[in-house]
Amino acid sequence: MEKTDKQARIKLLVSRIIVYGILIFLAALCLFFFYLMIINSSRSNAQLNTGFTIIPGGHFIENLKNAWHDGDINIPVGMKNSFIVAMASALLTTYFSALTAYGTYVYNFKYKKLVHLFILAIMMIPSQVGAVGFVQLCFRYGLTNKLWVLIIPSIAAPAVYFYMRQYLQATLPIDMVEAARIDGSNEFKIFNTIVLPIMKPAVAVQMIFSFVGSWNNYFMPALLLNKPEYRTVPIMIAQLRSADYSKFDMGKVYMLMLMAILPVMVIYVILSKSIIKGVTSGSVKG
Repeated sequence: MEKTDKQARIKLLVSRIIVYGILIFLAALCLFFFYLMIINSSRSNAQLNTGFTIIPGGHFIENLKNAWHDGDINIPVGMKNSFIVAMASALLTTYFSALTAYGTYVYNFKYKKLVHLFILAIMMIPSQVGAVGFVQLCFRYGLTNKLWVLIIPSIAAPAVYFYMRQYLQATLPIDMVEAARIDGSNEFKIFNTIVLPIMKPAVAVQMIFSFVGSWNNYFMPALLLNKPEYRTVPIMIAQLRSADYSKFDMGKVYMLMLMAILPVMVIYVILSKSIIKGVTSGSVKG
Protein backbone atom coordinates (compact mmCIF):
# COMPACT_ATOMS: atom_id res chain seq x y z
CA MET A 1 0.00 0.00 0.00
CA GLU A 2 2.78 2.42 0.91
CA LYS A 3 4.62 1.48 -2.28
CA THR A 4 1.51 2.24 -4.35
CA ASP A 5 1.08 5.63 -2.63
CA LYS A 6 4.75 6.42 -3.22
CA GLN A 7 4.46 5.59 -6.92
CA ALA A 8 1.33 7.73 -7.19
CA ARG A 9 3.11 10.67 -5.55
CA ILE A 10 6.06 10.25 -7.91
CA LYS A 11 3.76 10.20 -10.95
CA LEU A 12 1.96 13.29 -9.67
CA LEU A 13 5.28 15.07 -9.11
CA VAL A 14 6.53 14.15 -12.59
CA SER A 15 3.28 15.31 -14.22
CA ARG A 16 3.48 18.61 -12.33
CA ILE A 17 7.09 19.11 -13.41
CA ILE A 18 6.13 18.48 -17.04
CA VAL A 19 3.14 20.84 -16.89
CA TYR A 20 5.07 23.61 -15.16
CA GLY A 21 7.97 23.11 -17.56
CA ILE A 22 5.66 23.56 -20.56
CA LEU A 23 4.04 26.63 -18.99
CA ILE A 24 7.43 28.19 -18.21
CA PHE A 25 8.60 27.52 -21.77
CA LEU A 26 5.48 29.11 -23.28
CA ALA A 27 5.73 32.11 -20.94
CA ALA A 28 9.41 32.56 -21.82
CA LEU A 29 8.56 32.28 -25.52
CA CYS A 30 5.90 35.00 -25.24
CA LEU A 31 8.15 37.29 -23.21
CA PHE A 32 11.10 36.70 -25.53
CA PHE A 33 9.48 38.57 -28.44
CA PHE A 34 8.59 41.46 -26.18
CA TYR A 35 12.15 41.51 -24.86
CA LEU A 36 13.44 41.39 -28.44
CA MET A 37 11.33 44.42 -29.32
CA ILE A 38 12.78 46.35 -26.36
CA ILE A 39 16.29 45.38 -27.46
CA ASN A 40 15.62 46.42 -31.06
CA SER A 41 14.18 49.76 -29.91
CA SER A 42 17.55 50.47 -28.28
CA ARG A 43 19.56 49.79 -31.46
CA SER A 44 20.30 52.11 -34.33
CA ASN A 45 19.22 51.42 -37.89
CA ALA A 46 22.80 50.42 -38.80
CA GLN A 47 22.97 47.99 -35.86
CA LEU A 48 19.63 46.46 -36.80
CA ASN A 49 20.89 45.82 -40.32
CA THR A 50 23.76 43.73 -38.93
CA GLY A 51 21.42 41.05 -37.63
CA PHE A 52 19.98 39.58 -34.44
CA THR A 53 21.37 40.15 -30.94
CA ILE A 54 20.11 40.00 -27.35
CA ILE A 55 22.41 42.81 -26.17
CA PRO A 56 20.97 46.36 -25.95
CA GLY A 57 22.36 48.80 -28.47
CA GLY A 58 22.57 51.95 -26.36
CA HIS A 59 20.43 54.13 -28.67
CA PHE A 60 17.16 53.94 -26.73
CA ILE A 61 16.96 57.66 -25.85
CA GLU A 62 18.13 58.62 -29.35
CA ASN A 63 15.42 56.50 -30.99
CA LEU A 64 12.84 57.92 -28.59
CA LYS A 65 13.81 61.48 -29.51
CA ASN A 66 13.90 60.69 -33.22
CA ALA A 67 10.46 59.07 -33.13
CA TRP A 68 8.92 61.74 -30.90
CA HIS A 69 10.23 64.64 -33.00
CA ASP A 70 9.73 63.04 -36.42
CA GLY A 71 8.39 65.66 -38.81
CA ASP A 72 6.18 63.26 -40.77
CA ILE A 73 4.21 61.96 -37.77
CA ASN A 74 2.85 63.39 -34.55
CA ILE A 75 3.06 60.70 -31.86
CA PRO A 76 1.17 62.58 -29.10
CA VAL A 77 -1.74 63.25 -31.47
CA GLY A 78 -1.69 59.65 -32.72
CA MET A 79 -1.66 58.26 -29.16
CA LYS A 80 -4.52 60.57 -28.19
CA ASN A 81 -6.60 59.57 -31.23
CA SER A 82 -5.97 55.87 -30.68
CA PHE A 83 -6.82 56.15 -26.98
CA ILE A 84 -10.07 58.03 -27.64
CA VAL A 85 -11.21 55.50 -30.23
CA ALA A 86 -10.07 52.43 -28.26
CA MET A 87 -11.44 53.51 -24.88
CA ALA A 88 -14.77 54.77 -26.24
CA SER A 89 -15.18 51.61 -28.33
CA ALA A 90 -14.35 49.37 -25.35
CA LEU A 91 -16.79 51.13 -23.01
CA LEU A 92 -19.68 51.32 -25.47
CA THR A 93 -19.15 47.82 -26.85
CA THR A 94 -19.12 46.13 -23.44
CA TYR A 95 -22.02 48.15 -22.02
CA PHE A 96 -24.43 47.74 -24.93
CA SER A 97 -23.45 44.12 -25.51
CA ALA A 98 -24.14 43.39 -21.83
CA LEU A 99 -27.44 45.28 -22.10
CA THR A 100 -28.45 43.30 -25.19
CA ALA A 101 -27.45 40.02 -23.54
CA TYR A 102 -29.52 40.97 -20.49
CA GLY A 103 -32.53 41.66 -22.69
CA THR A 104 -32.39 38.36 -24.57
CA TYR A 105 -31.68 36.38 -21.40
CA VAL A 106 -34.18 37.88 -18.94
CA TYR A 107 -37.14 38.83 -21.16
CA ASN A 108 -39.47 36.34 -22.80
CA PHE A 109 -40.85 37.60 -26.11
CA LYS A 110 -42.17 36.01 -29.26
CA TYR A 111 -39.04 35.96 -31.44
CA LYS A 112 -36.47 35.66 -28.65
CA LYS A 113 -34.66 32.61 -30.09
CA LEU A 114 -34.79 34.06 -33.60
CA VAL A 115 -33.15 37.30 -32.44
CA HIS A 116 -30.46 35.34 -30.63
CA LEU A 117 -29.75 33.16 -33.68
CA PHE A 118 -29.72 36.23 -35.94
CA ILE A 119 -27.03 37.90 -33.80
CA LEU A 120 -24.98 34.69 -33.80
CA ALA A 121 -25.33 34.47 -37.59
CA ILE A 122 -23.94 38.00 -37.92
CA MET A 123 -20.96 36.85 -35.86
CA MET A 124 -20.04 34.47 -38.68
CA ILE A 125 -19.83 37.26 -41.28
CA PRO A 126 -16.35 38.86 -41.61
CA SER A 127 -16.31 42.59 -40.93
CA GLN A 128 -14.46 43.18 -44.21
CA VAL A 129 -17.56 42.11 -46.16
CA GLY A 130 -19.46 45.30 -45.31
CA ALA A 131 -16.40 47.56 -45.35
CA VAL A 132 -16.77 48.62 -48.99
CA GLY A 133 -20.35 49.78 -48.59
CA PHE A 134 -19.59 51.50 -45.27
CA VAL A 135 -16.61 53.38 -46.73
CA GLN A 136 -18.66 54.48 -49.74
CA LEU A 137 -21.38 55.70 -47.38
CA CYS A 138 -18.86 57.69 -45.34
CA PHE A 139 -17.36 59.34 -48.43
CA ARG A 140 -20.79 60.14 -49.87
CA TYR A 141 -21.99 61.95 -46.74
CA GLY A 142 -18.66 63.52 -45.74
CA LEU A 143 -18.10 61.33 -42.69
CA THR A 144 -14.39 60.75 -43.23
CA ASN A 145 -11.75 62.12 -40.85
CA LYS A 146 -14.08 61.79 -37.87
CA LEU A 147 -13.13 59.57 -34.94
CA TRP A 148 -16.72 58.81 -33.98
CA VAL A 149 -17.19 57.03 -37.32
CA LEU A 150 -14.80 54.37 -36.00
CA ILE A 151 -16.46 54.24 -32.58
CA ILE A 152 -20.19 53.92 -33.38
CA PRO A 153 -19.99 50.75 -35.59
CA SER A 154 -17.94 48.98 -32.91
CA ILE A 155 -20.95 48.99 -30.58
CA ALA A 156 -22.49 46.12 -32.58
CA ALA A 157 -20.23 43.27 -31.46
CA PRO A 158 -21.94 39.85 -31.72
CA ALA A 159 -18.99 37.97 -30.21
CA VAL A 160 -19.03 40.20 -27.12
CA TYR A 161 -22.81 39.76 -26.85
CA PHE A 162 -22.45 35.97 -27.00
CA TYR A 163 -19.84 35.94 -24.23
CA MET A 164 -21.95 38.24 -22.05
CA ARG A 165 -25.03 36.08 -22.48
CA GLN A 166 -23.13 32.93 -21.58
CA TYR A 167 -21.79 34.67 -18.50
CA LEU A 168 -25.29 35.79 -17.46
CA GLN A 169 -26.58 32.26 -17.81
CA ALA A 170 -23.82 31.08 -15.48
CA THR A 171 -24.04 33.78 -12.81
CA LEU A 172 -27.40 35.61 -12.79
CA PRO A 173 -30.47 33.95 -11.18
CA ILE A 174 -33.73 35.15 -12.68
CA ASP A 175 -35.20 35.23 -9.16
CA MET A 176 -32.88 38.11 -8.29
CA VAL A 177 -34.28 40.19 -11.14
CA GLU A 178 -37.85 39.30 -10.18
CA ALA A 179 -37.19 40.32 -6.58
CA ALA A 180 -35.83 43.68 -7.70
CA ARG A 181 -38.91 44.26 -9.84
CA ILE A 182 -41.19 43.47 -6.90
CA ASP A 183 -39.26 46.06 -4.84
CA GLY A 184 -40.16 48.66 -7.46
CA SER A 185 -36.88 49.05 -9.36
CA ASN A 186 -37.13 49.91 -13.06
CA GLU A 187 -35.29 47.86 -15.66
CA PHE A 188 -32.37 50.24 -16.22
CA LYS A 189 -31.82 50.57 -12.48
CA ILE A 190 -31.83 46.78 -12.13
CA PHE A 191 -29.31 46.43 -14.92
CA ASN A 192 -27.00 49.24 -13.80
CA THR A 193 -27.04 48.59 -10.04
CA ILE A 194 -27.52 44.81 -9.79
CA VAL A 195 -26.68 43.03 -13.04
CA LEU A 196 -23.70 45.11 -14.19
CA PRO A 197 -21.75 44.69 -10.92
CA ILE A 198 -22.29 40.93 -11.16
CA MET A 199 -20.90 41.06 -14.69
CA LYS A 200 -17.83 43.06 -13.70
CA PRO A 201 -15.34 40.21 -14.44
CA ALA A 202 -16.92 39.58 -17.86
CA VAL A 203 -16.95 43.30 -18.61
CA ALA A 204 -13.25 43.52 -17.72
CA VAL A 205 -12.41 40.61 -20.04
CA GLN A 206 -14.27 42.08 -22.98
CA MET A 207 -13.02 45.60 -22.29
CA ILE A 208 -9.39 44.54 -22.66
CA PHE A 209 -10.15 42.52 -25.80
CA SER A 210 -12.18 45.37 -27.32
CA PHE A 211 -9.55 47.94 -26.35
CA VAL A 212 -6.70 45.91 -27.88
CA GLY A 213 -8.69 45.17 -31.04
CA SER A 214 -9.59 48.82 -31.54
CA TRP A 215 -6.11 50.07 -30.60
CA ASN A 216 -4.45 47.75 -33.13
CA ASN A 217 -7.07 48.31 -35.84
CA TYR A 218 -5.45 49.49 -39.07
CA PHE A 219 -7.93 48.52 -41.77
CA MET A 220 -10.82 50.97 -41.24
CA PRO A 221 -8.75 53.94 -39.94
CA ALA A 222 -6.49 53.69 -43.00
CA LEU A 223 -9.56 53.95 -45.26
CA LEU A 224 -11.39 56.72 -43.41
CA LEU A 225 -8.66 58.89 -41.86
CA ASN A 226 -6.43 60.67 -44.39
CA LYS A 227 -5.66 63.89 -42.51
CA PRO A 228 -2.54 63.87 -40.29
CA GLU A 229 -4.37 65.27 -37.25
CA TYR A 230 -6.75 62.28 -37.20
CA ARG A 231 -4.30 59.44 -37.78
CA THR A 232 -3.98 56.66 -35.22
CA VAL A 233 -0.86 54.82 -34.05
CA PRO A 234 -1.11 51.83 -36.47
CA ILE A 235 -1.28 54.26 -39.41
CA MET A 236 1.80 56.07 -38.13
CA ILE A 237 3.73 52.81 -37.79
CA ALA A 238 2.82 51.89 -41.38
CA GLN A 239 3.81 55.40 -42.46
CA LEU A 240 7.26 55.03 -40.90
CA ARG A 241 7.75 51.61 -42.47
CA SER A 242 6.77 52.90 -45.91
CA ALA A 243 9.22 55.83 -45.80
CA ASP A 244 11.79 56.08 -48.59
CA TYR A 245 15.26 54.63 -48.06
CA SER A 246 16.88 57.96 -47.17
CA LYS A 247 14.43 58.51 -44.28
CA PHE A 248 13.89 54.91 -43.25
CA ASP A 249 14.95 54.19 -39.66
CA MET A 250 14.02 50.80 -38.23
CA GLY A 251 15.03 51.98 -34.76
CA LYS A 252 12.23 54.55 -34.83
CA VAL A 253 9.78 51.91 -36.03
CA TYR A 254 10.59 49.60 -33.12
CA MET A 255 10.40 52.51 -30.70
CA LEU A 256 6.95 53.49 -31.95
CA MET A 257 5.83 49.86 -31.74
CA LEU A 258 7.03 49.74 -28.13
CA MET A 259 5.18 52.96 -27.32
CA ALA A 260 2.05 51.53 -28.97
CA ILE A 261 2.13 48.44 -26.73
CA LEU A 262 2.60 50.29 -23.42
CA PRO A 263 -1.02 51.57 -23.08
CA VAL A 264 -2.32 48.04 -23.72
CA MET A 265 -0.06 46.71 -20.97
CA VAL A 266 -1.28 49.39 -18.55
CA ILE A 267 -4.93 48.51 -19.25
CA TYR A 268 -4.17 44.82 -18.79
CA VAL A 269 -2.40 45.39 -15.45
CA ILE A 270 -5.35 47.45 -14.19
CA LEU A 271 -7.91 44.82 -15.20
CA SER A 272 -5.81 41.67 -14.75
CA LYS A 273 -7.51 40.42 -11.57
CA SER A 274 -10.97 40.86 -13.02
CA ILE A 275 -9.86 39.25 -16.29
CA ILE A 276 -8.67 36.08 -14.55
CA LYS A 277 -11.83 35.95 -12.45
CA GLY A 278 -14.01 36.48 -15.51
CA VAL A 279 -12.34 33.74 -17.54
CA THR A 280 -12.68 31.19 -14.73
CA SER A 281 -16.05 32.04 -13.16
CA GLY A 282 -17.88 32.36 -16.47
CA SER A 283 -16.76 28.95 -17.68
CA VAL A 284 -18.84 26.82 -15.28
CA LYS A 285 -22.56 27.24 -14.79
CA GLY A 286 -23.38 27.74 -11.12
